[in-house]
Amino acid sequence: MAPEDLRIALISGNYNYVRDGANQALNRLVGFLLGKGVKVRVYSPTVATPAFPPVGDLVSLPSIAAPGRPEYRIPLGLTRAVRRDLEAFAPNIVHIASPDISSHRAVSWARRRNIPAIASVHTRFETYLAYYHLELFEPAVRAGLRRLYRRCDSLLVPAESTAAVLRAQRMNRNIAIWSRGVDRTQFNPDRRDLGWRRGLGIGDDELVLAFLGRIVMEKGLDVFAAVHDELTRRGIAHRVLVIGEGPARGWFEKALPNGVFIGHQEGPDLARALASSDLFLNPSITETFGNVTLEAMACALPVVAVSATGATSLVRDGETGTLAEPGDIAALTDAVATYAADPDLRRRHGEAGLAFAETQDWDVINAAVLTTYARAIERRERLGRRKG
Repeated sequence: MAPEDLRIALISGNYNYVRDGANQALNRLVGFLLGKGVKVRVYSPTVATPAFPPVGDLVSLPSIAAPGRPEYRIPLGLTRAVRRDLEAFAPNIVHIASPDISSHRAVSWARRRNIPAIASVHTRFETYLAYYHLELFEPAVRAGLRRLYRRCDSLLVPAESTAAVLRAQRMNRNIAIWSRGVDRTQFNPDRRDLGWRRGLGIGDDELVLAFLGRIVMEKGLDVFAAVHDELTRRGIAHRVLVIGEGPARGWFEKALPNGVFIGHQEGPDLARALASSDLFLNPSITETFGNVTLEAMACALPVVAVSATGATSLVRDGETGTLAEPGDIAALTDAVATYAADPDLRRRHGEAGLAFAETQDWDVINAAVLTTYARAIERRERLGRRKG
């Protein structure tokens, strides 16, 4: 099937109103598809002042503010107006990007019309519950995810490690890899700026340990703070640079009283902050792919991360960084301490990470999604011919 024959309806719980790695990947995908002649229409909640302009046509879904996290919106399904818009657009693929009620309704809409439905998995939502002491509900959440994903023709996941988890959870048998790339014109070692560091009161010889991401508890803030405390207790000199913003910033500032918080950064400013660090620590277990980890590698930073789906597909233990078991404060601290004591090791692992990042080309990666769309349509057509 030629790309110009494809008509994609993309349903997302967050397309552009709050910036995150998932919706930036979706916007980049839509831009790639439009450039290939694919017709795309996006359905997502909207707000008066989104974080960035959307790529492509965006239709607003009805939504309410998420309880306790008002910056996020919960989609409430597909209104009659939205359904009419879908009918008029006449997609031959429905692509859902979040496991919410609108996505459930969109999959039902597609199945009644014998239209293939694809789901891209961006976050391990069931892992969030531990951060809010709601582990009791994890089986129910997993069952709900399974019900949704098994009704889809295929899943798109960013790494084989995520695919293995989803297969073990019996989410779907047809799983394809949609990895992530990195903009190497933006993220690269040449962005390093010691003068900028000095302006923050950081000396040239000080070890800068970076945090990058939304400042929310599910990013492993408690683990990051515990590693900082243990480094301090051991007398290992370091400075913490926090790049990002979020509702848990107050908690994080209290936990890191000597940390340098520079807030949300974008474009060259973000790349400069990351490249001007010396080591990247990512304790999160919730991502399916560590976009920020890949960006750090593109800046030639060695990475210390936990053995979770967001890191194991990127970090080669002992080559581009160090992996430790989730929540293992001692092991994470040991890894940082080793890098602090050995600048040559930092350099070697950083260079190896940079070499890997240079292989992650966005166009090649997004072309795999086109292939998945075409295969889903062909498979659906074969099934129709057999039944006929």
